[in-house]
Amino acid sequence: MKRITLGTSGPQIGRIGLGLMGMSAFYTGSGSDDAESTRTIHRALDLGVTLLDTAEMYGPYLNEELLGRALAGRRDQAVIATKFGTILHRGDGSRGLDGSPENVRLSIEGSLQRLGTDYIDIYYQHRMDPDTPVEDTVGALSELIEEGKLRHYGLSEASPETIRRAHAVHHVTALQTEYSLWTRDPEAEILPVVRELGIGFVAYSPLGRGFLTGTIRSLDQLDDDDFRRENPRFAGDNLEANIGIVEQVDAIAAETGAKPGQVALAWLLAQGDDIVPIPGTKRVHRLEENVASVDVALSPDQLTALDNLSAAVGDRYADMTPLNR
Repeated sequence: MKRITLGTSGPQIGRIGLGLMGMSAFYTGSGSDDAESTRTIHRALDLGVTLLDTAEMYGPYLNEELLGRALAGRRDQAVIATKFGTILHRGDGSRGLDGSPENVRLSIEGSLQRLGTDYIDIYYQHRMDPDTPVEDTVGALSELIEEGKLRHYGLSEASPETIRRAHAVHHVTALQTEYSLWTRDPEAEILPVVRELGIGFVAYSPLGRGFLTGTIRSLDQLDDDDFRRENPRFAGDNLEANIGIVEQVDAIAAETGAKPGQVALAWLLAQGDDIVPIPGTKRVHRLEENVASVDVALSPDQLTALDNLSAAVGDRYADMTPLNR
C-alpha cells in the first residue's frame, strides 16, 4: 500500500488506517470474537495498514488491551494511536471530560501498560475539556514527548480556534474528526485550518458508521445495545431518508463494479492526500474490501455526483455539545 506522511511532521503511515472501536465496544457484535479481531489486526499489518486507532474509552480499556495482545512481537510494524480525556482518572474512573495535566499523565500510564509498549505514536485528546485551557493540556503532552513516552499528539473534534491555540504551544500532528459522504462538516472551516498549519487529517467513521456500505436497512439488524440505535441519523424517518443517499452510492458502485463502501472510501481518498480514513471493522474480509478501495478509480462525473449528494438527515450524535469546541 502507498505510504504517506501524516501532516508535515508526522509518522509514515499506510494510505488507509484501521479503526478498532467496534471490535470491543458500541456496535453490534463487539467483543464477541477477539480471535477474529486479532486476525484482522495482523492482516492489516500484512497489507500495509499501519495506523491502528483505539482509545481508553473503548470498553473502557478492553480495546487497548486487545491491541496490546495482538501486537506482541509486531509492535515495530504499527503506528499506535490512542485517546485520552473522557475518563476521570483523578476521580472514580467514570466517564467525563478532563484535560488537566494530572489526568493526562494518569491516562498515558494506563494506556502504555495496556498496550504493552513504552511509547505511543499519536496521543489524541478525545474531546476538549471546557474547564481546562488547551494550552495546559498541550503543555503536559509536550513534556511527555520530551520524555519519550509520546511521539506525536493530536486533537479530536476540536474547533478551528482550539486547533490554533494548541498549535501555538506545540505542533499538532493530526486532527481527527468525522468525515464522510454524509458528514461534510469539516470542509467549511476545519480542513482549511489544518492544511494551513500542516496538520494531518484523520477521518473517523468514513463509512457513516457502516451505513454507507449499503448493508443496514433497519434497526432490527442491530443489537439492543448498539450505539446506533440512539443515533439521530438511524432513527425513524431519518433512517428512511438517509437510505436514499446510500441508493445513489449503490448506483455508482454498480457502474464501477465496486462495493458501495469502496466507493465511499474512494471519494474520501480523492479529497486529498492529506486525508487518512480509518474505516473500522472486526472482520478480515471487510478489511480487505476496504483496502481495495485505493484501487477504485472514480470518473470526474462520478465524483461530481457524489459531491452533490443530499445532506444526511439528523445530527451525527444525540448530544452535539462536546463537539467542535
